[in-house]
Amino acid sequence: MKIGILTSGGDCPGLNAVIRGVVLNGIKQYGHEFVGFLDGWRGVVEGDVIDLPRASVRGISKQGGTILGTSRTNPCDDGGGPEAIKGHMRRLGIDAMIAIGGEGTLAAAKRLTEAGLRIVGVPKTIDNDLDATDYTFGFDTAVQIATEAIDRLRTTGESHHRCMVAEVMGRHTGWIALHAGMASGAHAILIPERKVSMDQVTEWVTDAHKRGRAPLVVVAEGFMPEGAEAAHSHRGLDAFGRPRLGGIADLLAPEIEARTGLETRATVLGHIQRGGVPTAYDRVLATRLGMAAADAAHAGAWGTMVALRGTDIVRTGFADALGKLKTVPEGRYEESAVLFG
Repeated sequence: MKIGILTSGGDCPGLNAVIRGVVLNGIKQYGHEFVGFLDGWRGVVEGDVIDLPRASVRGISKQGGTILGTSRTNPCDDGGGPEAIKGHMRRLGIDAMIAIGGEGTLAAAKRLTEAGLRIVGVPKTIDNDLDATDYTFGFDTAVQIATEAIDRLRTTGESHHRCMVAEVMGRHTGWIALHAGMASGAHAILIPERKVSMDQVTEWVTDAHKRGRAPLVVVAEGFMPEGAEAAHSHRGLDAFGRPRLGGIADLLAPEIEARTGLETRATVLGHIQRGGVPTAYDRVLATRLGMAAADAAHAGAWGTMVALRGTDIVRTGFADALGKLKTVPEGRYEESAVLFG
């Protein structure tokens, strides 16, 4: 069987480890042939592929990014659609696909599977917000990068007696903010799941300052202060119609400074959280998911994705990943809030 692999959506540490796991397991165990679609769904829509022999994945599990490239192309629009994609696959002799991506990618894979294409999915999001899997690869790396950056912000904040506001990724959920904030000893953690008033934020900042600390606030990009109706967005929509978020820290910092009189600086970590080499944990998880995806494709388990449950890799339907987001439980936030102020 000839199988095409694609990586779609935002890049993520561990993507190359998934590709390596798929190719090595598929070749060694089953003798399958692999190609890679270039730049995500764009390569699928346009039939743009490269061969992926065993030698092509040698040593790539430690590399960041993706050797196949990625994009936010919507395969159901942008000149695509099931019939156009089927035509390219027939022309190239490709029997099936393994799609590695997040919510948008898996939603597109579900639509195409329902139209008759043979697809297995691998969940990918550094936000760790897909409900069908306990953890997604890239999350551990993003938390580690964010924690290191916030530690650096904290030392400069303490030197100048400033309040520092660090913005991390997290469109709908605050997993990165929660973990990085707890790891770095933040005096306030602001996440999309919990609306907090500016009065409360001010109180936490003031309490920390009174104790002689340089206040540190960690905020997820999707956080909405009490009274706000939508997350802050000023950069339009992506290919899937979702707002491009970012910049909430730049709104919070002057408000905190005006209320407390403390010099307050904002830093948006942004894409630095996506870059660099994956942690050991993410390399192992991504490799296992890739190997399991090759097993699923060989078994003809189309319309399913591989997922982590406890310490086991299992198969589940695309719909399970798309039904609802895995949000931060109230108890986890209350646990961290004991440390605020």
